[in-house]
Amino acid sequence: MKRPHLVVHTVASADGRVSLGPGRTAFDDVGDPRWSAIWASDADLEQSRRDLVEEYRPDVLLEGSGSFAREDSALRPLPSPECDVSELTQDYLPENVVHRPGHIGWLACVDGRGRVRAGMKEFPGWEGWHTLHLVARTTPPEYLAFLRREEIPYLVAGEGHVNLVEVFQKLASLLAVQRVVSTAGSRLNGALLRAGLVDEFDLAVLPALIGGCSTPVLFGCSDLASSEPPTPLELREVTREASGRVRLRYRVDNAQA
Repeated sequence: MKRPHLVVHTVASADGRVSLGPGRTAFDDVGDPRWSAIWASDADLEQSRRDLVEEYRPDVLLEGSGSFAREDSALRPLPSPECDVSELTQDYLPENVVHRPGHIGWLACVDGRGRVRAGMKEFPGWEGWHTLHLVARTTPPEYLAFLRREEIPYLVAGEGHVNLVEVFQKLASLLAVQRVVSTAGSRLNGALLRAGLVDEFDLAVLPALIGGCSTPVLFGCSDLASSEPPTPLELREVTREASGRVRLRYRVDNAQA
């Protein structure tokens, strides 16, 4: 299977919590003084993301819809589509966006339910990084029509939820994507893990313990079946900072080819 190389980068406490509590993401925690107190780095979240791009040179930065729209937030109402629904469930890659001058990369958002409705076209402060939505054939048609009106590209894969294996194949075949860096939250990274798509795991461990039974962890996904082995890792690099923060870089042994 031809697909992009995927690096999952996550920041977590020493006990594997990626936020301070249930229903929260790293974006929610940025302004929280409790998170700032354990961050243990001179680089803030924005600079950390830029450092990752400089290091890995990805074609795509991947996020889940939860990074942009809270589960309990009201959705912006959208008008019914005026075109044939079957047309909406085809990949939408407008030439003037895909081949625009100054293109650097894509900020891709997995949004099978059509929750991210702000109409963001370019990552704020990141000139040359255009948004790309990854949706399913069952994504609400009014949302797909909205993306087309706004000239926001999208790829369609899966029924009921986004088929990550299929969409990764499309990233390679339709957009020539070679490398993806995911800075997504627990659930999307868990889905990527279970789909066998993770090639590298880059973990920044914060010198703190958070605990909690429902606080999001590194990979939020289904439990292993009794016959299913854990995903083996090969340690490639360890970096320790004076603050107590540790960076661990692993190669994943059983990712799909």
